[in-house]
Amino acid sequence: MNDGGSAFPLVIPPMDGHTTHVRGMTLRDWFAGQALAGQLAHDSLENCDAGEMARESYRIADAMLKARGMQ
Repeated sequence: MNDGGSAFPLVIPPMDGHTTHVRGMTLRDWFAGQALAGQLAHDSLENCDAGEMARESYRIADAMLKARGMQ
């Protein structure tokens, strides 16, 4: 599965002559986190199934990647 690559890659300037590259979270994880935040902002947590909310967040993220032509 194409996860969209890094959402927030980081290049740390060399301090000892070596540049450090940090991949960061994937674009898929970022999209899922945003979808989850939206669900939590609009849904009551009284009857919340956290596992289902997480799965739905990743379904939304996958749809977003597909819409971008990345999956």
